Amino acid sequence: MDQEQEQYQGLDQASNEEKIRTRAYYLWEQATDPKGTPDEYWEQARTEVEKESPNEDTPGHGVLPAPTPTPARKS
Repeated sequence: MDQEQEQYQGLDQASNEEKIRTRAYYLWEQATDPKGTPDEYWEQARTEVEKESPNEDTPGHGVLPAPTPTPARKS
C-alpha cells in the first residue's frame, strides 16, 4: 500500500470514528434516566454506523483501531 492510500484509509477511519462519536453522543442525549455506560452507547453507535455504510473491502472491517495520542505541535 503506497503512502497516498494509507493517508486516505486513515482519513476514512477518522471519518467513521467521528460518525460513531456523534451518533453515540446523540444516543446518550436521547436516553432516559438512568443513562447507560459510554461503552454501551459507543457500541450501539458503531453497529448503526456500520449498517449504514458497510465497507467490506476494508481489512479489519468492524474493528476500530485503538485511539492514539496526537503529538503536540511545535510553535
